[in-house]
Amino acid sequence: MISETAIIAENLTRKFGDFTAVNRISFEIKKGEIFGFLGANGAGKTTAMKMLTGLLAPTSGSAQVSGYDVYTEADQIKKNIGYMSQKFSLYDDLTSIENIRFYGGIYGLDRVLLNQKTDELVEKTGLTGVKKKQVGSLPQGWKQKLAFSISTIHNPGIVFLDEPTGGVDPVTRRQFWEMIYEASEAGITVFVTTHYMDEAEYCDRVSIMVDGTIAALDTPEALKESFSAESIEDVFIQLARKSKFGSNQL
Repeated sequence: MISETAIIAENLTRKFGDFTAVNRISFEIKKGEIFGFLGANGAGKTTAMKMLTGLLAPTSGSAQVSGYDVYTEADQIKKNIGYMSQKFSLYDDLTSIENIRFYGGIYGLDRVLLNQKTDELVEKTGLTGVKKKQVGSLPQGWKQKLAFSISTIHNPGIVFLDEPTGGVDPVTRRQFWEMIYEASEAGITVFVTTHYMDEAEYCDRVSIMVDGTIAALDTPEALKESFSAESIEDVFIQLARKSKFGSNQL
């Protein structure tokens, strides 16, 4: 049974002038949990993720990530998490091996461990035959799998994934989620945003943001039951229709 808290947020808020992007959100995420963070463009999920990863200071409220305070220990948070951005974040003009070694060095892996991790990741991602090709020439699916593997190369307690399967084929999406399950089973907490509502069904729990607030948070099955819905997409549509921005949230 999962007992440790990986992330805790209480009334976390971020304002930009008179605009409140994130409004008093509160939640807890347990170690090893796969937590889906859903919301339409402009709902506030990216701003919330930036606060949790130490990239943006909150206006008010509190949060701890891996036991570190988002106000005073942002640098420690960055050292103890993995992050995969929505846009491909590796260097196209470097090979797979060069990217692995570059980021492994940034994460502080020593030479022996880095060599070991390089061999493991190349084999795990199926890049053995093309490991010396520039990453820019690889299919998008391979790039995404490589980026995810590198984001966890230093065995972080938490990995943040921002739209990780955008633009990849269904087979690669399935393979990617198998990697997520492996990470979760190894004790890594996975905080993932996605536009694919069927992927939300794979999460242990799902949060849906609307207009900067958390409009619903529970397991996929419990959410569907509460909203008398057949899918998480149906739940999302019901909530988004209540947004003050109306159809812009759909």
